[in-house]
Amino acid sequence: MLRIPCPYCGVRDQSEFDYGGDATVNYPALDASEQEWFEAVYLRDDPKGPHTELWRHARGCRMWIIVERNTVTHEITGARPANPAHAEVLKRDFELETT
Repeated sequence: MLRIPCPYCGVRDQSEFDYGGDATVNYPALDASEQEWFEAVYLRDDPKGPHTELWRHARGCRMWIIVERNTVTHEITGARPANPAHAEVLKRDFELETT
């Protein structure tokens, strides 16, 4: 089973997470053409090897994280908060609670 290192909760089983998709996709503006949206959503590369993905710790802290995973070996080489500002607020709140 895949083990994902949540930056908030530590290493957890994949079953606690929901896959959120390719973290490298740049979506077009909301008022972009239908063709631009079609290409962004459906016409993507299928990378083999190291890749950046979005995952949500759905059955844990519920936070979105960015995971670096090899799509061939499934080796995870890193994980970080998807929103660094949220991470800073949570860190500050935790420090206040423990002091």
